[in-house]
Amino acid sequence: MKRREFIGLAVGAVAAWPQALRAQQKPHRIAFAHSGIPADHLTEKAGPFWVRRFFETLRGFGDVEGSNLVVERFSAEGRSERFAALAAEVVSRNPDVIVSNLNDLVKAFMTATTKIPIVVITGDPIAGGLVTNLARPGGNVTGVSINAGIEIEAKRLQILKEAIPSVARVVHLLSGVWVGDGAKALDEAGQRLGVTVTRNLLAVVDDAQLQRSFADMAQQKVDAVVVDEGGSFLAQRTAIAELAEKYRLPVIYPYRDYVEQGGLIALAPDLGELAERMASDVHQILNGTKPGDIPFYQPSKFQMIINLKTAKAIGLEIPATLVARADEVIE
Repeated sequence: MKRREFIGLAVGAVAAWPQALRAQQKPHRIAFAHSGIPADHLTEKAGPFWVRRFFETLRGFGDVEGSNLVVERFSAEGRSERFAALAAEVVSRNPDVIVSNLNDLVKAFMTATTKIPIVVITGDPIAGGLVTNLARPGGNVTGVSINAGIEIEAKRLQILKEAIPSVARVVHLLSGVWVGDGAKALDEAGQRLGVTVTRNLLAVVDDAQLQRSFADMAQQKVDAVVVDEGGSFLAQRTAIAELAEKYRLPVIYPYRDYVEQGGLIALAPDLGELAERMASDVHQILNGTKPGDIPFYQPSKFQMIINLKTAKAIGLEIPATLVARADEVIE
């Protein structure tokens, strides 16, 4: 063999080593556990917008399910009494990273493990007792916060008032039994705007309970509804949008997914941006970064999305000035 041919073969073999090594490496394992979204909806094809973007971004980083990545999916189906058992089950499978949401579910995971990295999308991580420092979380938890401050609840009510100047009675639809500072901000905004705000708390979010709640609200002739940020509602986004149209109730939502499914208006943090950050966190951890060294990210972009098809279906004419301010309009 000529020397030049030998060198060419040797260089080619060396270049192939990393690829061959990657092929031999054991795939990384992620456990994706959500408080409300069904497990079979936590996918790139069937999931809400932010779930789809999360997996798309991971794939862009080279973390590809079915190739070098295994994803196991779990859900509490909106039942908080399942959190501890769900956390124990997931931890027992010893994944490389746990992806989860909701402060109370994350706390269950934090109780179950102090070693497995946890990447989360939650409300306020400091007020929720998850971390004490956003810049350096420490411990085994990091992620993104959907917390836009309690002011966003007041902004949602203000948008409803602009969309329907005659609005006087609004229901705040809540998943769970906890009423926090956001509800207080909504009450204060109602006082300023001349709007009476009442609560409708659903301990369990399922089809039967949603049917009853919307029928009751329609019978009470409320003018509009504000939906809270709970994942259990997000899992039922299609049913909620359909019920709102059936009873001709104007509703403002916390995420764009609702409007994509026929909801009227959303004022929401850019979940695409947050999902990309979560995927980046997971990718860094899979490549050796400690979760406690990755800063918690807070939203910097917010969007108003209006569905004019839905407005027409419920007999509502959205003022042109409000439509002009929307970041996206569905017609």
